Amino acid sequence: MRSLAVLGATGSIGASTLDVVARHPRRFRVGALSAHTDVAALVALCLRFRPDVAAIAAPARHDELAAGLKAHALPTEALAGTDALDAIAADARFDTVVAAIVGAAGLSSTLAAAAAGKRLLLANKESVVMSGELLMRTAAARGATLIPLDSEHNAIFQCLPRDYARDPDANGITRLILTASGGPFRGWSRERLQAVTPDQACAHPRWKMGRKISVDSATMMNKGLEVIEAQRLFGVGPDRIEVLVHPQSIVHSLVEYADGSQLAQLGSPDMRTPIANALAWPERIDAGVARLDLATAARLDFEAPDLVAFPCLGHAFMALRAGGSAPIVLNAANEIAVAAFLDGRIGFLDIERVIAGCLERSVNEAADTLDAIVGIDAEARRHATAALKG
Repeated sequence: MRSLAVLGATGSIGASTLDVVARHPRRFRVGALSAHTDVAALVALCLRFRPDVAAIAAPARHDELAAGLKAHALPTEALAGTDALDAIAADARFDTVVAAIVGAAGLSSTLAAAAAGKRLLLANKESVVMSGELLMRTAAARGATLIPLDSEHNAIFQCLPRDYARDPDANGITRLILTASGGPFRGWSRERLQAVTPDQACAHPRWKMGRKISVDSATMMNKGLEVIEAQRLFGVGPDRIEVLVHPQSIVHSLVEYADGSQLAQLGSPDMRTPIANALAWPERIDAGVARLDLATAARLDFEAPDLVAFPCLGHAFMALRAGGSAPIVLNAANEIAVAAFLDGRIGFLDIERVIAGCLERSVNEAADTLDAIVGIDAEARRHATAALKG
């Protein structure tokens, strides 16, 4: 039986993970849960799964969490703050860590899990984008097993040879092709995008996601971050990674080989499929997902992404090619800009403006330690915040 620490348990990935886990009580035990600020939701999950430890990221909410657990006579220990998340990720009681915290906030705990040699199920793409080779080196040195939870990267993971060792040439791999739904504004012109509201941007046509990642999907920055993540995880150069818009979200990604073969992973658009794959790998378990019926789907459409209407994807490729601190700056500027858009302080097209400005003004530098990464991230956020007024 695996003992899980689910970091980001109250988000959409956390909820899907716990749904799969609950279907297999003899395989998985929830040992730790965390949430950002939602104490009530976290206590409710503790009532259901009775973990050893529960942590709230906001230190000011610790007493509220402790009182909520005590009110239900739960033996769960209440913790709070970033250090608590790092401690849970490294705790020997939990052999598997589900990294589902949104944004840069998940960086430290993800690295802590890798350093502890855990089985690390990665849904926090931002931490991979920011820490890059540091995360991969740490995982390799400490014997951690990294399995991606994002549907696209998990699809690639399933289509690669079982013994793949981040060497495309040795495995005859010529391309990784990530699919994108196109988001809610596929086919829209930039003129039409000027009046987009936060609610419109969060109304994804295929996936049920949190507001930040929904906006990233709408700008196609989410796919840009996934391109960088794919390079980090699989060691494939930018020139071998492509994006293909596929509105049905049935083909989740493809791997092309030197003989011309393309292997694709297909499935209903439900995050429980890649989560179940990662939880049970190398075995297969039921995910509770509706079976894919291609006769009912009837057609599969593909098209090239529109980089004029959605330039964020192009910025991500540029940051990946630049390397160094550029991906950190890209991610930080995006997080600041998306938060401002969701708060109604800037328009939809201003997100790209803030990101482009920060990338242009930044000085590319080495980012091979956690301290360096944190410093670059903080500086980029200051520049992005100032750019909001531009």
